[in-house]
Amino acid sequence: MSGNFDLDKGFSNKCGVTLSDSVEGRVIADIMREKPNVEITQYPAMIRIDGIGVMEFDMAEISEALGRSFDPYGFQVEMSTHYGRMILLDDKVMLFANPDDAKEYVGV
Repeated sequence: MSGNFDLDKGFSNKCGVTLSDSVEGRVIADIMREKPNVEITQYPAMIRIDGIGVMEFDMAEISEALGRSFDPYGFQVEMSTHYGRMILLDDKVMLFANPDDAKEYVGV
């Protein structure tokens, strides 16, 4: 192995999460699969959800699909990692690829 490769240091404009492959993770993936600019990748024990720009995980939508209450704290339990800037609100979790967009959203 030569170790020679090109490293892309550019801005990808992507954000995403990795969730447990659980009932909750599958429901969240099914919801997000229907949204524009979102890609779902299934692995044996996890689900990767990648999006372009901004992703919004609506807790009311997830709760309805699960048939029970689900909040941002439950979302964090299901999530093993994320990339992008995450903002947790009472009713949704937002992920921003661009830190300036996240700053603007919170009014900083």
